[in-house]
Amino acid sequence: MVNGITVGELCARFPCLYHMAQLGSWPSIQKYGLLSTTALLDLFESHGDERLKIESCHRPECIPIIHPKHGRAMIRDQKPMSDRSVRKALVGDLKPSDWYRELNSRVFFWLTEERLNTLMNARAYRHQRHNVLVVETARLAERHEHRIMLSAMNSGCTIPFPHKRDLKTFRRIADYPYESRKRNRDPIVELAVDYSVPDICDFVTEVREAGAGQRTKVIWKR
Repeated sequence: MVNGITVGELCARFPCLYHMAQLGSWPSIQKYGLLSTTALLDLFESHGDERLKIESCHRPECIPIIHPKHGRAMIRDQKPMSDRSVRKALVGDLKPSDWYRELNSRVFFWLTEERLNTLMNARAYRHQRHNVLVVETARLAERHEHRIMLSAMNSGCTIPFPHKRDLKTFRRIADYPYESRKRNRDPIVELAVDYSVPDICDFVTEVREAGAGQRTKVIWKR
C-alpha cells in the first residue's frame, strides 16, 4: 500500500466521528440503526414517483414520509446543493440524478468537530436544532471496514464553489490518497458507510441536542 491509510492511522488521527441527524430522531435511530436515504426508503417500502422524487432529484426542503407500521420519518433537505451547481461540478458523463443517488446510498460522518460545527452554522441550518451522534471510530471500523469510503471534500455541498467530483471522489480506506494529503489541514473530510449502520448504537458514545445558537445538551451518554 503506497498511498492509502491504515485503519490504525485513521482511528489514531480521528478517534471520533460526528453525524448530524434530524432533531428528535434518536429514538428511531436506536430502533432501526442509522439509515441512508435509500435504506430508509426501503424500510418504508417507498416506490414509484415518490421514491424517484426523493432519491434521484434535488431536495430543496425536507420531505416527510409515512408508513403504516414504522410511522413517520423526515428525509433531510439538500440545501447546500442545486441542480445547476451539481451539473457544473460533475466530471464526465455523470448527471445530477446519478450524484443524488450516490449520496443517498450512504451514511455520512464528519471526522472533526470543526467540520460538524461549520455545517450546523451554515446559513441553511444555523437556526435549527439537531441531534448529533458522537461515534467511536475504532469500533465502527472494526466491524464495517469493508463498507467504509473516504472523501477529501464535502460531497453534499456545491455552493458557493462547485468543486469537481466524480465516482472516484469516494475511496476505500486502503485506496485513499492519504500520503499526498496527510499534511493538509483536513486530509480526510468525510467518512461514509454504504447503505446503513444498523448496529450504530454499539459505537455511539454520546448524543447531543445542539445548534441554533443555544446551549448544547447531552441527551444520551454511554
